[in-house]
Amino acid sequence: MVAKPKLRPAVSSPGRAKRQREMKQMDAGEVMRQLRERGSESGEISERHWGLSSSRPSAAVSFLLEKGLLERTSNGRSKAGQRSGALRINAGYGHVVGVDIGASNLRVALADMNGSVLGKWSASTKKTSSPDLVIEQIRTGVKYLLQRASVPRRSLLAVAAGAPGITDGDAGVVVATSYLRGWKDVALRSLLESALRIPAAVENDVRMAAIGENWRGAAQGIGDFVFLAIGTGIAAGVFANGKLIHGADWTAGEIGYMHVPGGPEEAAKHRDPGSLESVIGGEGIRQQWLRGCGEAGTVVARDLNATEIFERARAGDELAERVLNRSAKMLAYAVYNISLVLNCELFVLGGGVGMSQPLLDSTRQFLQEYTEPVRPKLAVSSLGPDAQLIGAIRLALNKADSGIGLVAGGQPDSPRRLLLGI
Repeated sequence: MVAKPKLRPAVSSPGRAKRQREMKQMDAGEVMRQLRERGSESGEISERHWGLSSSRPSAAVSFLLEKGLLERTSNGRSKAGQRSGALRINAGYGHVVGVDIGASNLRVALADMNGSVLGKWSASTKKTSSPDLVIEQIRTGVKYLLQRASVPRRSLLAVAAGAPGITDGDAGVVVATSYLRGWKDVALRSLLESALRIPAAVENDVRMAAIGENWRGAAQGIGDFVFLAIGTGIAAGVFANGKLIHGADWTAGEIGYMHVPGGPEEAAKHRDPGSLESVIGGEGIRQQWLRGCGEAGTVVARDLNATEIFERARAGDELAERVLNRSAKMLAYAVYNISLVLNCELFVLGGGVGMSQPLLDSTRQFLQEYTEPVRPKLAVSSLGPDAQLIGAIRLALNKADSGIGLVAGGQPDSPRRLLLGI
């Protein structure tokens, strides 16, 4: 007697339907990502780009068209009777808010579903840096921008905010920062959601800038790079294999505490600048200059900031040249050491000090000495001070997509698992 073949148990219709729905949401999220990442300025991509003869992309596009998230730019028909033309995001489907909370300034931007900025608003945080007052300022800024752009309040889908210091994106909490008074274990995400009544996401400001540079800046589409923010302090936002790195305690990128040759060797005390920061942070550079002025007995032009000192170096000032060269050499050490660990393709310099052309040129000269096993490449931020805002808008769009039922880049909605630019 021939044994009957064992039959696989039939998959229940509800289970199959659920998996198909989840797959469609992931595919739809990927279509939206590609439109934002790889589309033209108008956000258009031809249907041929995905090869829509395949059922999965076709189903995702149909889903997005039905939801109103996509629209066609042409109603013409091909020879085969199929619709032709390009697809684009329906920019007016909804809007998002990006927020950059700084030590002295607060900036708010309103953007459409393409990520196009419709307006910006700013205010000082020097005298109003408590969490409650900052939230109230954000609410004021959002109200102003909505009115100015003639956008209804109900159109807001999400908000994302970048804050200085250690920020736990999963919990939505600013753990600690020395830049804002009264900010310790601040539940920023909850405060934003309560104030604006929309989903919110939060991230460290430097990592937010890295997201911006990866989306629309100097590191666009690059999966392995480091964004170096050099201002009063110094910190890094790191992308590795297309993912933003946070670390076990959300402190990845605190390179201001890195020890470099010639820098202070003692461990930094709480709230004090680290070894690298004390040399090439804005105040560290200024202190180098003042010490040099004192040794030379110079009283003229003592009160200069870092970028002004570097400009004097380019003009031929001998003392300024020494300060620039020492700063550039320390930065080159840091860049080379990081590149050995991460093997990253690019370093993007941002921040008020980091964007100095003399610093870039001098650092590149020192890096020419290193040829094996890596030669790090440097570039200046193409987004400048807007990098944080652009990153916040990108994170807010991910949050909005998630709220609609899409999965950003085929990944769950978590700051640890953002997949951008690949």
